[in-house]
Amino acid sequence: MRILRLFNQNLLSQYFTFSLRSSIKFINGMSILNIKMGKKSRGLNAGNRLRKKRARFRWSNKWYTRRMKDLKAKSDPLKGSSQAKGIVLEKVQFEAKQPNSAMRKCVRVQLVKNGRQVTAFCPGDGATKLIDEHDEVMIECIGGAMGKSKGDIPGVRWQVIKVNDQSLDALRKGIREKARK
Repeated sequence: MRILRLFNQNLLSQYFTFSLRSSIKFINGMSILNIKMGKKSRGLNAGNRLRKKRARFRWSNKWYTRRMKDLKAKSDPLKGSSQAKGIVLEKVQFEAKQPNSAMRKCVRVQLVKNGRQVTAFCPGDGATKLIDEHDEVMIECIGGAMGKSKGDIPGVRWQVIKVNDQSLDALRKGIREKARK
């Protein structure tokens, strides 16, 4: 708390507006102006109250709330892991967002670990021809901002990296042939 001691009433009226003059106290002929910094606790035992207040207001920060309630792991179909295996249910196509116009090839995958269904993008030319229904695929995050979708594919957060334990990139380039399962 700052205390400004002003000995002359005329000097006081020159520097402060009327709203501040309402908090002026006169003690023994001296004028004392109290300028408070919010509604903070002050005094010898203020530390505990300030600590409790800070803990209460931390919950208004969305990142603190997500971390404390472990919301990322709860909402994440992969439950915090970087990759997961799944079974292909069907092939689907999504229309790209504006200004692009293309049909993005994706697959619906049911995860082995928890049975959740997600949509995964098939990267590369002709990648969907190498993936059939009931194939076992490995998916990973597509790499969008904050774990969300990337580029012009709306709502697709995952991409296929392996098909039947063979790299999708190697299958596309003809380095390997697709394994039968």
